[in-house]
Amino acid sequence: MTVAILVTLLFLAAANGANDVSKGVSTLAGAGVTAYRTAVAWGAVTTLFGALLSIEVGRSMGKLFSNGIVDGAPTAAFALAVLVGATSWVAFASLARLPVSTTQAIIGALVGAGLVLAPTSVQWSGVLQRFVLPLLLSIVVAYGISAALAIGVQLIRRRRAAGNPEIVTVGVSPIGGGGASAKERQAGQSIDGAGGQANRARLITVLHWVSSGATGCARGLNDTPKIAAVGGFALLPAGFSATSVSLMVATAMAVGSLFGIRVARTLGERVVRMSHTEGFTANATTACLVGAGAVLALPMSTTQVSTGAIVGSAGGQLSRISGRTLRDFAIAWTATPVCAGLVAAVVLGFAA
Repeated sequence: MTVAILVTLLFLAAANGANDVSKGVSTLAGAGVTAYRTAVAWGAVTTLFGALLSIEVGRSMGKLFSNGIVDGAPTAAFALAVLVGATSWVAFASLARLPVSTTQAIIGALVGAGLVLAPTSVQWSGVLQRFVLPLLLSIVVAYGISAALAIGVQLIRRRRAAGNPEIVTVGVSPIGGGGASAKERQAGQSIDGAGGQANRARLITVLHWVSSGATGCARGLNDTPKIAAVGGFALLPAGFSATSVSLMVATAMAVGSLFGIRVARTLGERVVRMSHTEGFTANATTACLVGAGAVLALPMSTTQVSTGAIVGSAGGQLSRISGRTLRDFAIAWTATPVCAGLVAAVVLGFAA
């Protein structure tokens, strides 16, 4: 049983990596900054860094998932059922190129297995207040922040364009006749303008890479304690330490991230075609919210926060957004806790 739990735990971490790495790097490839393979490799490295950081920073999140949903003493069979339920759905969604929430899958599996373990053990009020509400609010907040940033950038660009005075072509050279001609002044201003644009583009590129890495780090910081907490139900009593479980989860998550190109393409191309700046603002929003949630033990879904931020990056230009893709996402998100919970309940029922 211990071996089965350990193997399933590592599969869940790897499936999480394959599905969630896209949330930080899809904007890089979608905006044409780099290739998907390079972006995914960057996401794997930054995810590993955040996952290792979670060993010290993410303890509160781990405790929340250890006893915040099911009240009681979980058995080894319970832990295996939860892991199988969450893993099966996240792995299926990754193959189907659907970005789904591992957080939702774990919550659904915990509730499903908890109902079989002891119907009265599920803390419904806690599930609503401490899990469901933060998940829902995070989507709205992510969209609002990202949309506000996008609209602000659009306004700045319009004002800059409107405030650019037309180049004066009528006039005389300074006294002495040694001044530049109007044509020469126009050429010089064009060169200066191009140089300024190039510098701004390089700055945005650097910021985009940094924000993408920050999102990967926040994702690892946020998800590692949740996954490790589920495995800890059975592995800690079997002699494993909390640190060793987290290290194994972090490693498996980073390895799984290398296989996240399929889902990254979905987020990078099918929701909205992003510009360089829009990708940066979406990532910055995601990194700040998910990172804050990990530190404050507020369970957020990187998937849903990232999607809300990407949609918001279009600003008020809603016609750019693919409604069909968002519909598919909404269906997958609704099915996530239900399917994971049903599988967990069935597995625990047979095990019992």
